[in-house]
Amino acid sequence: MLTHSGARAVLCEDASQLAKVVQVRGECPALEHVVDMQIGARPPGEGVLALAELRARGAERDERELDARLATVRPDDPATIVYTSGTTGPPKGCVLTHANWLAAVDMYARQVPFGDAPIVFMFLPLAHSLARVAQLVTLDIGGTLGFWRGDARRIMDDVHAIRPTHLPVVPRVLEKVHAGVLGQVEQAGRLQQAAFRGALSLGRRRAAARRRAAAGERMPPALIAAHALADRAVLARVRAVFGDRLEQLLVGAAPVGPEVLAFFEACGVTVLEGYGLTETCAAATINVPGATRLGTAGRPLPGVEVRIAADGEVLLRGPNVFPGYFHDEPASREALDEGGWLRTGDLGTLDEGGYLRITGRTKDLIITSSGKNVTPSNLEAGLREIRWVSQAVAYGDRRPYLVALLTLDADELPALAKHCGIENARDPAAAAANPRVRELLDAEVAAVNARFARIEQIKRFAILDHDLTQAAGELTPTLKLKRNVVYDRYADDFAALYG
Repeated sequence: MLTHSGARAVLCEDASQLAKVVQVRGECPALEHVVDMQIGARPPGEGVLALAELRARGAERDERELDARLATVRPDDPATIVYTSGTTGPPKGCVLTHANWLAAVDMYARQVPFGDAPIVFMFLPLAHSLARVAQLVTLDIGGTLGFWRGDARRIMDDVHAIRPTHLPVVPRVLEKVHAGVLGQVEQAGRLQQAAFRGALSLGRRRAAARRRAAAGERMPPALIAAHALADRAVLARVRAVFGDRLEQLLVGAAPVGPEVLAFFEACGVTVLEGYGLTETCAAATINVPGATRLGTAGRPLPGVEVRIAADGEVLLRGPNVFPGYFHDEPASREALDEGGWLRTGDLGTLDEGGYLRITGRTKDLIITSSGKNVTPSNLEAGLREIRWVSQAVAYGDRRPYLVALLTLDADELPALAKHCGIENARDPAAAAANPRVRELLDAEVAAVNARFARIEQIKRFAILDHDLTQAAGELTPTLKLKRNVVYDRYADDFAALYG
């Protein structure tokens, strides 16, 4: 990426990143400046700027020269190059202009109610386009940004410390909280379990009544009163997981299971599911309070056009759509047609109200040996709703039926070990090989399968003795699956399921 982008300067956050850049510096002819961002670090090696030295140079800048350079910047000039996560091939450099970002910021600021003093908590990777636009919107409307400290085990501690009003997340976070809450309920006594189920039922009824009320129907007073009691006693505790002033969760990057969305809606947590790509500054469609349809990515943001091609591919056009890929004209022509429509690579439908539903990816499409087309993403999202499951990968191209690889959730291993009588509570290999774990997952998978057509169901599955990770190149920074990598790496495991 350093070589392809022609970067002239690189900022290194710690010693390990600095070592990487120093190692490849000779292969990057355009690279002039390497900056060590560590405060108080030992003096860097030759050719590396310490942060203090960078600041000293900045203090000596010529303001007139700076103003003159700023005056030459135009809206259609590149603001940044964001490299795609590479889920379906090598990363491409996505050029986003100042006009693109300003359009995206304006769209979100006009469509999402942020209130008078929003506090937005950031834990998504800051190279990700959704994180970037969230920061820019917050700054534009005069809000406050809060950042996590980098320890994945303490994210919720940081959320409680910052007490955000708005929280951009990826689906895996919602799935983890959902599984965690249900896990705690399972371990509670019968009376507490009954109270939770009753409160959740009231929450679902109230959510349905509120949707009808938006169409003019009166809310039943008895339901309002019963729900108020259940909310104070039970449902408010679920919302407290995110702090005491959360107004909205904004979720994107991958499909969210409808069961998960319905659960949070019943608990009174407003989840605004949206859709966008790096190529659209993460902006395209979103659900808004009072006009939300569960299981959809909402309606187009102001200025965005959406249409569905004859083959089911989602096409987008608007001022937020990028001009092309950096130094990659063939890929740019493939992505953008002459009318400015972006071929997203996603499959979807538009309902009568203009709500977009994403059904899969064109490159993820599984075509069975009988010629049936299956999009695995929704099935995989359903499997990840299982409390014990971390990742699920469906497989079956040119095969008679679908199979899957499942991984176990490390956070739930102790509870799983206790439930199945496993001695080593932290050993995923021991759990994966345990027959009681297999029996438990058989039942859970059957329940998920029942929600899908027969051709979309998995007939067999294997449990890996380890999780998929970003470090191993199997997941993107936003925890999306790199399907081709997983298919290649675990080819023997998939093949064994057809033995």
